[in-house]
Amino acid sequence: MAIVDRLRSLLGRHSSASKVGVRRQTTGERRGDAAHEDGLRAMLSDNPNNEQAFRALAEIVRRHATAPHEDEDPLTASLDPTARARQADLAVWALAEEFSGNPRAWYPLLELARLSIHHDHDGAIRRLATAAERDSTGEALAEGLLILREANLPVEAIGLGIGQWRPLEHTPRAAKHLIAATLEADRPFDARRHLEAIQGHRDAKAAAAVAAEFEEKIAQAESDAPPGQR
Repeated sequence: MAIVDRLRSLLGRHSSASKVGVRRQTTGERRGDAAHEDGLRAMLSDNPNNEQAFRALAEIVRRHATAPHEDEDPLTASLDPTARARQADLAVWALAEEFSGNPRAWYPLLELARLSIHHDHDGAIRRLATAAERDSTGEALAEGLLILREANLPVEAIGLGIGQWRPLEHTPRAAKHLIAATLEADRPFDARRHLEAIQGHRDAKAAAAVAAEFEEKIAQAESDAPPGQR
């Protein structure tokens, strides 16, 4: 099966038996990664939402996935960078899937959503919603909203935000991305309501920073709105 079909097939599944990304006994340069990889895995076993550890481990498995095999000609092994990138994505997918089974894990679900947003839209939305449900701080929601905004899906971001957002409990970063998505969807009056909803947040400084960032933008969008929307 072509690698792109393998990726799309894997990204559409809820679980996988894939061993891609799992440390194997290897030779040569990879031996230097073994202790570091084991340490990172131990850290993620304790806290699957350790972003720094996950990114470091993801870099290792990407490097393993794209390194030439022992029976591969090194002069031709790097001739298809697109295929190599897909192999790396498969490795990170397997890694994220491995740790997302932890009921406390939300960061691995964000990584799964990033990888699947263009191939499995509905599945990615479900993963983002589950991540947000697992995190009481709102950091997962904020990152999920950012993923959707970067994918040019502001309406989906609004849907996720409305379903999950707790204005006075979640980090103001969640409000920031929800307000931004609402403006991107040309809903300035909803953006105004969301901005007002974080007044009284316990992190007054962060809430004030969000207000400073968006007050003028919202006011301009409100004045530009068609008369029928005012």
